Amino acid sequence: MLNQRHYALKILQDAGLHDCSSTPTPITPSSSQSDPTDKPFADPHLYRNIVGSLQYLSITRPDISFASNRICQHMHAPTDRHFQMLKRFLRYIKGSLDIGLPISPGNLTLPTYVDADWASDCSDRKSVSGFCTYLGNTLISWSVKKQATIAKSSTEAEYRSLSAAASDVIWL
Repeated sequence: MLNQRHYALKILQDAGLHDCSSTPTPITPSSSQSDPTDKPFADPHLYRNIVGSLQYLSITRPDISFASNRICQHMHAPTDRHFQMLKRFLRYIKGSLDIGLPISPGNLTLPTYVDADWASDCSDRKSVSGFCTYLGNTLISWSVKKQATIAKSSTEAEYRSLSAAASDVIWL
C-alpha cells in the first residue's frame, strides 16, 4: 500500500484540525456559483498553503482528486464559505488517513474507465472529464478535470473525455 499518512497528519496539524471529527465525504454536492454576499476569508495565505499541500497529497489519493480540484478553483479570492468547504475536506482526510494506492501483481493489460459529466459546472457550463487506468489490478494513472471548452451535447463531452483518456493510454 502506497499512502501518505504522515504527510496528511502534518497538513491537519498545520491547519489546526488534528483533533477534528471526521466526515464520510470530501465535499457536498452544491452549486459552484459564488454568492456576492460572501465575505472574503481573513487569511488567504493560509488557504493557499493548505490547498497547495492537498495538491501534493492527491498524488497517492485518487479519491480526493475531484474535491481538491474544486477547492483549488477559489485560491485567488477565497471566501469564508470556501474555507468552510476546505475544512470539510480536511475532516474527510482525517477520517481516511490510511487510504492509498494498493499495489498488487497482475497481468500487463491497461484497462481504462472513462466518464464525463455534461455541463456540470453551473457558473460556466463546462463539462468535467474523468478517467482511470490500471496496469493489471494496480491503478497507475487517473485524471479529473474541467474540459477546456463547452460541449454542445453529452455525447460530445463523452468523446472529449475518451480522447483525453486515449492520449494518456498511448503515452503510457
